[in-house]
Amino acid sequence: MLQHYLMIGEILRPQGVHGEAKIRPYAQNPEDFLSWKTLYLKTGDTYAPVGAKCSRVHDGFAYVTLEGCASPDDVEKLRGRELWIDRAHAAGLAEGEVYISDLIGCALVDERGEKLGTLRDVLQNGPTDIYVFDTPRGEMMAPALRAAFPETDVERQIITADSERLAEIAVYAD
Repeated sequence: MLQHYLMIGEILRPQGVHGEAKIRPYAQNPEDFLSWKTLYLKTGDTYAPVGAKCSRVHDGFAYVTLEGCASPDDVEKLRGRELWIDRAHAAGLAEGEVYISDLIGCALVDERGEKLGTLRDVLQNGPTDIYVFDTPRGEMMAPALRAAFPETDVERQIITADSERLAEIAVYAD
């Protein structure tokens, strides 16, 4: 089942004296913060809406005033909290694209449907994303290449691997 909310940033610290927060965007396009008017703070399993006004995006960070934050002390109480957006207001996807949050938890299966592991994380440190799987053998990492992972079905929560290609590129933590 697809998540109704998508994590789009993290509150880093207060910025200035008027309750503005410096945000580390996790959204693909940080400029989207300029158009979002309602964000969500997650507490347990509950998502609470909070009004938001982004004044600028600079050097990869968004500067946002959140409803109820009138001072640096108000923002300080939210330091480290994640910001979420509801799927209906998230940026659209091009054909063949998926949200990373929809990939997390997907089962990795081979061509025969045999389960090989579960996707735990997606690392984005370079030109190619790296999938991190929990497998019976331990942690496995592999570049997210179409040749190795020809099918991804987020609705069914399944990533299909080409076993031969995966064996060539996968790295285990052991």
